[in-house]
Amino acid sequence: MSKTVSHVQWFLTPYCIGMKLRGLRTEKRLTLARLSEETGLSTALLSKLETDRMTPTLLTLATICRVYGVGLGHFFCEPTEHSLSVTRRVASQGRGRSTDGSSRIPLNPGVPDRRMDACLVDLAPGGSSTEPEIDNAHALLVYVLDGRLHLDVAGMRETLETGDCAYLESDLPLAWGAAGKQRCRLLTVTPTRQVHAPEAEAN
Repeated sequence: MSKTVSHVQWFLTPYCIGMKLRGLRTEKRLTLARLSEETGLSTALLSKLETDRMTPTLLTLATICRVYGVGLGHFFCEPTEHSLSVTRRVASQGRGRSTDGSSRIPLNPGVPDRRMDACLVDLAPGGSSTEPEIDNAHALLVYVLDGRLHLDVAGMRETLETGDCAYLESDLPLAWGAAGKQRCRLLTVTPTRQVHAPEAEAN
């Protein structure tokens, strides 16, 4: 049986009041029992508020605010931005395959004004190290999903195993390749290349 959501709950959901309450308590290193002593509210009530099983009244929220030293605005500040992009069935999208059997699948294509580019990279086994086809690779985060990766930076080699992660900020030459006889699958994240409009000439 589906749970009915009231209009008030629906309206307050974007403010994540329960999550913020739990975050404040964790930050202050208080137990529910200690917070109960400080506020005079029961632990059962506080637990329901933190897990969004109950909507707090303004009086209750003000009582909790007093203990944490924050104002009501902490819970009701309007979000300035929100963007969610979902790419379905990434593993089945074999686009971007090169002549050596490698492939590169963008995970967030078509998202306007995005701040980062994420890709699923599949490197063929036995190939020599090649320069990554990544824009703005001066900053790079790479996570090895499967296989082993040779990461070469200006002739210095690091070998990453499955589950290893590397973060790199460098303008040195970069190359990579699958190590051994197995394919190597990677998740890469880089900053989006910023394109600046030309400045208008002064008269």
